[in-house]
Formats: sequence, C-alpha cells, structure tokens
Amino acid sequence: MELKALIKQIVSSPELHAKWLNSLSMMENTGARKISASEHDQLVDEIVLKHAAEEARHAYYLKSQIKKTGYEGCKTYLSHELLAPIQSFQYLHALDASISRYLKNEMGFEGNELKYAAYLLVTYAIEVRADDLYPVYEEVLRENDSKISVRMIVVEEQGHLEEMIQQMDEFFVEWKHHAEFVEKLENQLFEKWIEKVDEMVKPQPELI
Repeated sequence: MELKALIKQIVSSPELHAKWLNSLSMMENTGARKISASEHDQLVDEIVLKHAAEEARHAYYLKSQIKKTGYEGCKTYLSHELLAPIQSFQYLHALDASISRYLKNEMGFEGNELKYAAYLLVTYAIEVRADDLYPVYEEVLRENDSKISVRMIVVEEQGHLEEMIQQMDEFFVEWKHHAEFVEKLENQLFEKWIEKVDEMVKPQPELI
C-alpha cells in the first residue's frame, strides 16, 4: 500500500491512530536510548546530547498526543498497544546490529570508535526516513483537520539530518559510500515494518 493511503486509513480510526502514535513514540524512545548507550563516558559533545534529548522529547510528545485521538489506552509499550509490535521493537536493534557488523568487518572499527561510527550511520539512516515519513503524516493530519500535529518533529528532524551529514563529513573519509549501504539496509527493514502495519490495519474478514 502507498504510504499516504495507509496513514489515511490509520488516522481514520481512533484505535489505530493511537497505536500508530504509540509505535512511533516507542521507536523514538528506542533511538534516544541507543544514542545514550553509544556515548563515551567522558568524550561527549553537545550535539550528541542534543540528539538524545530531542529524540526523547519526540517520544514524549507523540505519547502525549494519543489522548487527542479519543482512544482510551496505549499507556505502555506492551505489544497489544502497538502496531506491528515485533517489527517495531526489532527495527532499530536490527539496523544497529547490521551496521555495527558492517563497520567491524569492513573497516575494522572496535570499541568506542565502533560505537560512535554506528551512532552516526544508524542515526543518519533514521533521519533520512523521518524526513520522508513525518511530512506525509503531517499532510494527512492537516487534510483531516486533526487536533494532532507533528510539524515540530518535521522541523527538528530536518535539522538533525543536516547535523548528521556534518558529523559524518568530519568522521568518515567517504561517508556517502557507507550511506548508500545503510539506506538500502534501512529500507529493507522499513518495508518489512510497513507491510506488517498494513496487515494489521486491513479490515479482518468476518467469521461466519
């Protein structure tokens, strides 16, 4: 299903919309936790702290919007309160693991250098995706005169992407080569996630 059509279907149902927001919140929170986990004990610069803080704030903001759907629920990140729960949980973990393996095997990174390089590439891939996903979601919200808005997230994620490109310019000799690899990898994971979301959103046939 085309992304905008799928989001339209989700937004039309209070329960599905709440679980969509909750799933995005959980994934943003996972991202914030992964950024914090990648930090060096002492060599932490301002931009890394900024990214971790903003991802955590996005998770909180998305969670806070659930009540505007009118659906009573989604208080936690338990599986029954998410869309495509297995894929939602595995998405960032699988991306991080695959990129870390790539950096270790192809470039010989290890230790703190490996953690930082993985942070750069994983975050870059996620920001590219966010730069595509959130504007479509915001467009659907506006077309439906929704009380919910993700305009603030759209603006901040665009800023994050610019900052990630700047960081990679400083760290990698040829970051675009690595970026192509991680974007393909992320796209495969995203497609699996969105396919499962689509399955959950489709009306189930009535049992006779």
